[in-house]
Amino acid sequence: MNPPALHLQDIACTFVSKDDPGQRYTAVRDITLTVGAGEFVSVVGPTGCGKSTLLNVAAGLLQPSTGGVTVFGQPLVGINTRAGYMFQAESLMPWRTAAGNVMAGLEFRGVPLAEARDQAEHWLKRVGLGGFGDRYPHQLSGGMRKRTSLAQTLALDPDIILMDEPFSALDIQTRQLMENEVLELWAAKRKAVLFITHDLDEAIAMSDRVVIMSAGPASRLIGEFSIDIPRPRDVAEIKTTERFIELHAAIWAQLRDEVLKGYAQQLEKAA
Repeated sequence: MNPPALHLQDIACTFVSKDDPGQRYTAVRDITLTVGAGEFVSVVGPTGCGKSTLLNVAAGLLQPSTGGVTVFGQPLVGINTRAGYMFQAESLMPWRTAAGNVMAGLEFRGVPLAEARDQAEHWLKRVGLGGFGDRYPHQLSGGMRKRTSLAQTLALDPDIILMDEPFSALDIQTRQLMENEVLELWAAKRKAVLFITHDLDEAIAMSDRVVIMSAGPASRLIGEFSIDIPRPRDVAEIKTTERFIELHAAIWAQLRDEVLKGYAQQLEKAA
């Protein structure tokens, strides 16, 4: 059998407390997670449970305190060069045009300028932004900036795509359009995707598998569900299907208590 695209084994991450440098806390522990080649896996859990920490470990941006990561069977050392990362926050360079932002990673890899420009224009067209390559980020809507970020990630042709709540700031209509676009682009090349989201509807609609994290601190994986809804999918239409409703009820039954715990912890910190 071929090795999985991404395998996190017995991961734990411990940090120094910001409030008390003499104290340490464990954000996540005992995390073992596999993403197969071509598989779309979403991670859901309460706010502050360490979902982004897990993604940073997979990207090689954070060294775990214990455990290890393999990428297509090889131990990960340093940055995961086979992965592309799409952040929640705006990551476009404001002094570069849309095309210039998409080209940036290609230029960094040494791709000749003319070829990088052609690839940038190709991917901007693929995400519905043909003709907008000369616009600067401030001249684009929120949805258009997200499309540019998506093109920026896909232009590098990564084997693994890591996405950290990339659509959370968008209005619902734009969000659903972006979700469908990602699914269409994913279906064309079947890259491995590790997707972090707070939105259970989004996770079910897009994924092959959904895994659940407990409330922190020391969050761990507490559940896993296979999403056996046929593809291709329209993220709005499938939400009314019987199987979607069944899966949502089953996952929420396991997730609900953790969300309430996380909310109570936030209220305690704010008090």
